[in-house]
Amino acid sequence: MIGLIVRFIVSALVLMLLGFFLPGFGAIGFTGALLAAVVIAVLGYIVESLFGKNVSPQNRGITGFIVSAVVIYMAQFIVPQLQVSIFGALLASFVIGLIDAVVPTELR
Repeated sequence: MIGLIVRFIVSALVLMLLGFFLPGFGAIGFTGALLAAVVIAVLGYIVESLFGKNVSPQNRGITGFIVSAVVIYMAQFIVPQLQVSIFGALLASFVIGLIDAVVPTELR
């Protein structure tokens, strides 16, 4: 349970940093970023449940990258503080994929 909480906090911090550095990805506060992290995780889980593990960003394929970008883009319609363009969602998906490749978030 502690690991899950830490993962959401780290995800929120990453989303906050992305808001400051990426064009097309609006800067948000910690509460909005935490809510966005939860929404992105839930949307990702739903998409993965519907389409299987092949759309998971952990597979590092182009399909996972595009699905991750779509999930980030769709999260803006649920989280009022989040504003993301399509280009911003693609950049965010790329950066999050790089961070996930370097920083292990779960045991594989």
